[in-house]
Amino acid sequence: MEALLEDLDNIASVVEQALNTVVDNITSALSQLKTNGFSVWGTLLASSLAPFLTDNPLPDGYPWGNLTDYGNNPYRECPHTGVTRSYEFTISRGVIAPDGYEREVLLVNGAFPGPLIEANWGDTIIVKVFNNISNPEEGTSVHWHGFLQHDTPWEDGAPGITQCPIPPGKTYTYEFSASLYGTTWYHAHYSAQYAGGIVGPIVIHGPTREDYDIDVGPVMLGDWYHQEYYDIIKTMLSPSESPPRVYSDNNLINGKMDFNCSTDPEDDPHQCTPNAGISKFRFQTGQVHRLRLINLGGDGIQRFSIDEHVLTVIAEDFVPVKPYNTTVVVLGVGQRADVLVTANAGGPKSAFWMRSSLTTCSPARQPNAVAVVLYDEADENAMPNSKPWEIPNPDVCANLPLDITEPLYPIPLPEPTFTETMEIEIFKNESKIWLWKFNDVSMRTHYNKPVLLLANQGEYDYPEEWNVVNYYQNKSVRIVVKNNSPTSHPMHLHGHNFYILHEGPGDWDGTIVRPSNPHRRDVYLVRGFGHLVLQFDGEPGVWTFHCHIAWHASGGFLATLIVQPDTVEQFNIPGDVWNNCNAWDHYTKDNVVEQIDSGT
Repeated sequence: MEALLEDLDNIASVVEQALNTVVDNITSALSQLKTNGFSVWGTLLASSLAPFLTDNPLPDGYPWGNLTDYGNNPYRECPHTGVTRSYEFTISRGVIAPDGYEREVLLVNGAFPGPLIEANWGDTIIVKVFNNISNPEEGTSVHWHGFLQHDTPWEDGAPGITQCPIPPGKTYTYEFSASLYGTTWYHAHYSAQYAGGIVGPIVIHGPTREDYDIDVGPVMLGDWYHQEYYDIIKTMLSPSESPPRVYSDNNLINGKMDFNCSTDPEDDPHQCTPNAGISKFRFQTGQVHRLRLINLGGDGIQRFSIDEHVLTVIAEDFVPVKPYNTTVVVLGVGQRADVLVTANAGGPKSAFWMRSSLTTCSPARQPNAVAVVLYDEADENAMPNSKPWEIPNPDVCANLPLDITEPLYPIPLPEPTFTETMEIEIFKNESKIWLWKFNDVSMRTHYNKPVLLLANQGEYDYPEEWNVVNYYQNKSVRIVVKNNSPTSHPMHLHGHNFYILHEGPGDWDGTIVRPSNPHRRDVYLVRGFGHLVLQFDGEPGVWTFHCHIAWHASGGFLATLIVQPDTVEQFNIPGDVWNNCNAWDHYTKDNVVEQIDSGT
């Protein structure tokens, strides 16, 4: 790891020179190094992706053999390529200005957003994570969003649930299988660290029956905050008479956007540079482009569009769907969508605005992000004069109707073996601090006692505040999420793609949308004062079920689900998992960990 840090320092001047020369050298006031560190996301240096990594093709020419995206059960049939993709991540503090407002950020390998993890379906992924967070020190962990973690739930990355945090100055190595394919992301799962910068994209190449010419790669959408995450939580979890609202300061595409510095308070000590620079993408005239949209923000629901271009959705989260056309894609936090876009709206010198706007459901001071789409002969500093689609603010804070999307591979809804209702509510405790309850508990984890490790040892007596729900040997669980708050919530279940039976206002009337092949995702929005009905085929393990709004999770909006505990007790959990807990125990004997929120 020391060698990696030294290498990063040595190449800093080279990267800055290259970025200054090639990217935004006229229209941007800041270099890429100053806005995003070692990241090249959002610049014309970001390369397109190949259809798959070519070092392990099988005899028919594809790494996944004859498996297809519509003829095989993605949860039961997965190739085993025998190939390992290894990465090293160093997480540290740094000062950058993604929108021109300079602030301290948590970085992955000196970059925001972090580097791409790329693999083929059926590969093994190994990521060695070094916690170099200092001044002050913090623990950390990384969650690999959407991965099923078949037989490896201890690699899920939720501290206090599946592992202990990685202590400062220490390393933990994650190893798991790419058993699904598509677009996803990784992020810290320690407190609200991911809203402070620990995020990055993941692409797992797999089969597709849709033709396209160019894989543009990740298009990451995220609200951005000028306060550090820790200060936001301290304010949010302070006594107040009414529920606090956390307002984002800006909205970013691939980590970049301009900011109106004149809106800063006069006494703000941070440096702010206007026209810092926005993201740019290059399209080839007449070609079909694949964009991998990811909402990796802290709170906001995103509405993505490209002026004068129709979007064809081919996947949602890790689920290939029957293609449908739209002018806007709606994504709650954690959701992804793969879309195809044909560059046929103008000549080769054309330029268009790419837009992502936060809905009125999301507290935001500046909700509108833009980037530039340049056709192949357009000057790199061309400014668009394109016409936006008419996209009114939605009447409700929800995803598009369920009947629009249908998975390519059909799986009929099984009969549940267990059904329960889990309610959401916000309340003020005796200290006048507003918190969230889920299933009648405001969750707070214990970093030193991960539930998975305790269950593996046959221990099931937990404090109420851990909010643990044991489903015993039930293999098909139906949950009716009843939202008693006015806010919408992106509900995420680790380790599963769940069936989505119904979503709507008020109470559920028992209706199921397309029971012969219900939609499946790993995140779905429940609207304010509404319901969401989901069902999952239980994967043995201990899994987090939570709202993916960082500030709500910090306020206690999580539950821990134990699935098939008899199997959990038979897991042979690797020694590195236990050793990491021993290292965390040793660290906490000499250092007080200020856990000011739920912890995960």
